Amino acid sequence: MSAMADIAPRGSPDEVLALAKWNEQGLVTAIAQERSTGEVLMVAWANREALAKTLATGLATYYSRSRKKLWTKGEESGFTQKVVEVRLDCDGDAILYSVEAPGPACHQLRRSCFSHRVDRDGSVHTDKPVIA
Repeated sequence: MSAMADIAPRGSPDEVLALAKWNEQGLVTAIAQERSTGEVLMVAWANREALAKTLATGLATYYSRSRKKLWTKGEESGFTQKVVEVRLDCDGDAILYSVEAPGPACHQLRRSCFSHRVDRDGSVHTDKPVIA
């Protein structure tokens, strides 16, 4: 098994599209993290168009594999994610959106999509929804 090579940024405009390691479907993992707390809110996918739109608008935009189209977080729910910073990991196979997101990130109206805590005994416990 060979390790992925680290990226070598040069600080050139739009180089992120060349540095990111897109999978066979042209996607890269996109992680949304609350800027103020560091809490991981969700994991989704982005294609080149979604990433370019995120950078242009400052709103977190993703690619839906099931719907086969772009979606901007909050376009239906109103719970947008304002992107403060975008980071690419060391080997380019994941991007991090550092966001300001006052509402729930999860479609279940929970603060985070990671709302199911697994205890050491393997039992799973779910956080209450943000909006009951």
